[in-house]
Amino acid sequence: MIWNPSIECMDREQLRHIQSKRLVKMVDYVYHNTPFYRSKFQEMGLVPEDIKGIEDICKLPFTDKLDLRDNYPFGLAAVPMSQIVRIHASSGTTGKPVVVLHTRKDLAMWAESISRAFTAYGASKDDVFQVSYGYGLFTGGLGAHDGAQNIGASVIPMSSGNTQKQITLMHDFGATVLCCTPSYAQFLGEAMLESEWKRDEFKLRIGAFGAEPWTENMRVKLEETMGIKAYDIYGLSEVAGPGVGFECECQHGTHLNEDYFYPEIVNPDTGEPLPEGTLGELCFTHLTKEGMPLLRYRTHDLTALHYEKCECGRTLVRMDRILGRCDDMLIIRGVNVFPSQIEAVILTQPEFEPHFLLTVDRVNNTDTSELKVEVKDEFFTDDMATMVGLQKKLESELRSVIGLGFKVRLVEPKGIERSTGKAKRVIDKRVL
Repeated sequence: MIWNPSIECMDREQLRHIQSKRLVKMVDYVYHNTPFYRSKFQEMGLVPEDIKGIEDICKLPFTDKLDLRDNYPFGLAAVPMSQIVRIHASSGTTGKPVVVLHTRKDLAMWAESISRAFTAYGASKDDVFQVSYGYGLFTGGLGAHDGAQNIGASVIPMSSGNTQKQITLMHDFGATVLCCTPSYAQFLGEAMLESEWKRDEFKLRIGAFGAEPWTENMRVKLEETMGIKAYDIYGLSEVAGPGVGFECECQHGTHLNEDYFYPEIVNPDTGEPLPEGTLGELCFTHLTKEGMPLLRYRTHDLTALHYEKCECGRTLVRMDRILGRCDDMLIIRGVNVFPSQIEAVILTQPEFEPHFLLTVDRVNNTDTSELKVEVKDEFFTDDMATMVGLQKKLESELRSVIGLGFKVRLVEPKGIERSTGKAKRVIDKRVL
């Protein structure tokens, strides 16, 4: 199903024409309404008239998370606060949160974006959505809520946590669509299996999972555990929240709503644009945002873009699954390591649960890495030789795939603390 065929299946030349018109208008808008960008333009000797179309986007300045923090709380607002109807913020590790501002029109655009996603998953007004993303300043809960409501579906605004109540109401209210992080979906899946009800007594059929990277192997596990079809939904607070991108039924990449959010792939070190299909850092430029539009926002997400028409009929650009983040990449003894790579290896081994915690430290000027991994209940045993065998097997596979030796420590089922939001996968004591 397609929510808005006129946009989602638009001829790419026509779409590019719309993007060009919107970019020209946006550049003029931020120049006259956002002092931050006007100052940036003046430093570069740039005026709005220099931007003739989307092909000139590389002339514009980049925006980074530091710019948002430096202008905390409302320094990047492009309208008076009397026109802002919602304020969101994402938590940060440096103290001040990243603040995002929305006008009424911005919220409508966001709801439209998520409606496209939910419709692509096969959801409709006949569905019951259980939204188990956190509500509040985090964009996940209210974003998914508005999108589900926009397609006419019923919404259970659960938020995260209180897992037993989640399972009870999922069963009693007949939820058919679950929205949450994939790590929390794992937790809920385990709780479903341990509940008083059999799996076929639940009506759940679709999972809309996002807010953190996850692998194809995790998708398979979630689908097997919960009896659903699992879809990735992509977004980030600074751009809109969930709904910036979504998978279709083909699941050959994530379609981006590029009529609202123009994507680029750039070299993460130099900022130079990279050709189609090349792995690099994803950037977005708002084309219609009113409250707090951003130009060339550097997401630090690493992916590639593909522009050929999808089998589903959509012409919207598709991006590959996010490999990781530039700022999440660990360099351990000279080797680049992403948490998603570790998860992918663990999920190829039938003896282990997809729950792990990597602790990196530095001892005598040498990096050390300890990886705690949960063993499935049926494989966990008091027999030391068997457990050592499992440990050595996983260490060997990690070294083969990633090219780095990890000290693996196996723990019993549920031996790693669960998260109701984004999972904590890494503790890097080298930077503490």
